Amino acid sequence: MDVNSLVRTVFSGLSVLVLEDVVDGGDAVVVTARTRDVAVPCPACRTPTAKVHGYHRRTVTDVPVDGRPVVVHLRVRRLVCPALGCRRQTFREQISGLLERHQRRTVRLAWQISQVARELCGRAAARLAGPMAVPVSRSTALRLLRRLPLPQQAVPRVIGVDDFALRRRHRHATIITDAETSRRVEVLPDREMATLESWLREHPGVEVVCRDGSATYAEAVRRALPDAVQVSDRWHPRRNLCDKTLLEVRAHTGCWATINPPRLGGVREQSTRERWNKIHELLGQGVGLLDCSRRLNLAPNTVKRYALMPEPQALRIAPAYRPTLVDPYREHLRRRRAEETAVPVTHLLEEIRELGYTGSANLLVRYLNQGRAEGDRPVTTARHAGRLLLTDPENLRPKETTLLEKIAAACPEMTALADLIRGFAALLKPGEGNDVKLTEWVTAARAVDLPYLRSFTNGLEIDRLAVDAGLTLPYHNGRTEGVNTRTKRIMRQMHGRAGFDLLRHRILLP
Repeated sequence: MDVNSLVRTVFSGLSVLVLEDVVDGGDAVVVTARTRDVAVPCPACRTPTAKVHGYHRRTVTDVPVDGRPVVVHLRVRRLVCPALGCRRQTFREQISGLLERHQRRTVRLAWQISQVARELCGRAAARLAGPMAVPVSRSTALRLLRRLPLPQQAVPRVIGVDDFALRRRHRHATIITDAETSRRVEVLPDREMATLESWLREHPGVEVVCRDGSATYAEAVRRALPDAVQVSDRWHPRRNLCDKTLLEVRAHTGCWATINPPRLGGVREQSTRERWNKIHELLGQGVGLLDCSRRLNLAPNTVKRYALMPEPQALRIAPAYRPTLVDPYREHLRRRRAEETAVPVTHLLEEIRELGYTGSANLLVRYLNQGRAEGDRPVTTARHAGRLLLTDPENLRPKETTLLEKIAAACPEMTALADLIRGFAALLKPGEGNDVKLTEWVTAARAVDLPYLRSFTNGLEIDRLAVDAGLTLPYHNGRTEGVNTRTKRIMRQMHGRAGFDLLRHRILLP
């Protein structure tokens, strides 16, 4: 490859120019170039001309080569328009695609810097640009970022609406996305009803709106788009059901807290027992410790530790608790719970207070929930019991399934709660007829003595049409939540130093 071919390859982005010289300037590569001697149309009347009136010098920076910036000394022509009566007698030629008016960087270099600023914003982009041999200030990075054009696209048929915090518990904004493609459509400066209503009126064509349980967004959509279908996201009813389930499980602690089975050996305990048996069998045959270590491929200290262990259960670590005011009445509690498994906690509290207990009721409840009255029984908390009820039975291990069956059978209310949870979980997969099934589910839930679950059904009825749409239509707000996650990353990068306009610009960039 000759020198000219090498130059054309290295500086291919400058192919629209005539390269006259390339000089090693030490800290930079200096390129001398000029424009081609071709006719250029007048910017006013579009008449082509090649008549030169004079020349101008421009110094611009191009993308770096070999880790060094490239400085281009460019000679451009000032041309004369030949058309009589044209308002532009002379004009300076522009190089489309390479340079813009009044710019000191080529288009491709400015694009590279703006892409870095798009991902990192101002200060971080300025720190990274130095090692890339294109040093810029944070202000320049932000200026190039703001010049990136936002996409102009039609308003989608199905949108997702959600809010995010600009300043937690003080200021919030609203984001609107395409619920089918995750494309960001608009960012509103607050979450007021009037703001969203105004935007919806100015952008007709929306047929379906996916949202959370916000009454503000619901009313704004009803006012602006009375014919639009509102879809309540399925995640929020599921989350509310989880919260109510935990409250119901805590309310029935006295029913299921005593059905915990004795702890069975886990994988670690089984392997410990097998290893203990092998070592003591060899020791019983007269094999020494070092020989046992070689035969079983164990460390000598491990073999010695097992040899001194009288029983394999010695490695089992029991939970350690601090002494409490309930400890002196443990035997009484154990005897009463053995005689009457469903004895209310309030009765136990009255009995031990007559015996001299001076602690609080919460301390007694926590003591019983931890299983400390039974001593040798495992700790099953209300949260653990609730998780077992809310988990798909196919994802439970055999011992968890056994424990779940006993918890569900502890009392009629727990049995009904387990059945209702499974019934509602089946409705979370959208399908025709789920609205009718939901009505049947609500009727069944209200027929059981579960007050927290009844309040959950009341919340469903308040926004029933949107809930029915969420259970029957395939639309959801998950993509909008994903955009919110990306928005939080952007806000962490900006550290609160930028205003809403720059945040909106970064969010809407494709």
